[in-house]
Amino acid sequence: MEGRKEKPKDIRKRSFEYALQAIKLHQSVQEGTDRAGWILGKQYLRAATSIGANIEEAQSGESKADFIHKMSIAQKEARESLYWLHLFEESEIILRDRLQPLIQETEEIIAILTAIIRKTKQNR
Repeated sequence: MEGRKEKPKDIRKRSFEYALQAIKLHQSVQEGTDRAGWILGKQYLRAATSIGANIEEAQSGESKADFIHKMSIAQKEARESLYWLHLFEESEIILRDRLQPLIQETEEIIAILTAIIRKTKQNR
């Protein structure tokens, strides 16, 4: 149908797919010989996969405060992921063209998590 927007992906699914992309990026960095890239890759992988793990934990939060806390941790991990991606970019360990889609997705995840946290706080 023309003019209909595609339904946005659930943040749980989106963060899972993001983690899969992080794994692929990490694997490709590990194939190289740049030891700094290996270290950055490991840091990025930990932060990127932690986003979804914390979102999943938030789903069974014991209270709204617990939900907000877990989602806030996910948001912090997303911000950390963005930091590592920018280091990859500025150090030229990974080509900018390869990183741009991940950087954009990370920024969108941060925005979504920020909106979820804000809305949940308002509805307390």
